Amino acid sequence: MKSLTHIKFLYVLFILFACSPVVKNPTPLHHQAVQASLNSEKEYRIQVGDQLDIKFFYNPELNEQVTVRPDGRISLQLVHEVMVAGLTPSELTQRLKQKYAPELKKPEIAVIVRSFGAYKIYVDGEVNKSGMFPIVGYMTVLQAISQAGGMKDTARTSEVVIIRRGEFNKPLAFQLNLRKVVDSTDMSQDIALQPFDIVYVPKSAIANVNTWVDQYIRKNIPIDFSTGFGYSF
Repeated sequence: MKSLTHIKFLYVLFILFACSPVVKNPTPLHHQAVQASLNSEKEYRIQVGDQLDIKFFYNPELNEQVTVRPDGRISLQLVHEVMVAGLTPSELTQRLKQKYAPELKKPEIAVIVRSFGAYKIYVDGEVNKSGMFPIVGYMTVLQAISQAGGMKDTARTSEVVIIRRGEFNKPLAFQLNLRKVVDSTDMSQDIALQPFDIVYVPKSAIANVNTWVDQYIRKNIPIDFSTGFGYSF
C-alpha cells in the first residue's frame, strides 16, 4: 500500500501533466530551445531553510548569519522581520538597503547564500527507491535516477518525463530518451537538474500489458495459464 505522501505526490504529478505542455522526443534544436527556456532565470532564489550571511561594509557590528524560517522570513537588527523567500540575493540586497536607509547613513550590504536548505529533486515511477533527494552541485537525470536505486526492468527509458518550474512558475514538462544516453548516441538527453525538478520514469508498454493480465485474467479467472497451452502469460 502506498503511503499518503506518495499518493499526494502522484496527484500533484497528475495535475502538472494536465496543465503542462509536453515536448515529446525533442530534436537537438528543439532540445536546445527547451533548455534555454528552462534556464532563463539563472540567479538562485532564496528558499526556506537556506542559511544567509548578511554583511555590512561600514557597520560590521550588524553582520549576521541567519536561517530562513518556515514562514519565509528572517529577523535582523533594527529592521526586525524581513520576507526573503522567493527573492534573489541581489533583490534582497536592494530590499535591505531600503529598509536600513532610515537607520544608517550609508547602508552598503552584501547577501551571501552560505548553504542551500531546499535544494531537492523528486524521482518517481519505475525506480527502485522513489522519493525526494538532495541535489548538491551538478546532478544529471541519470545521476538522480541512480540516487533512487536505478530503474526497474519495467521502465520505459525512451520516455522519461521531466517537470520543471518554467517562466512565471508555470510547469513545463518534456520527455527525454535516456536509452540514447545509455547507448552513447545522444548524451545531450542527460540534462542537468534544477531544484524542485520532478523526474518521472513511466512503465513500459509490456509491463502495462503484464499488469493488465495479472489484474484482470490471473486474479479473476480460475485457470492455470502455466499449463495446458503451448505458451504462457
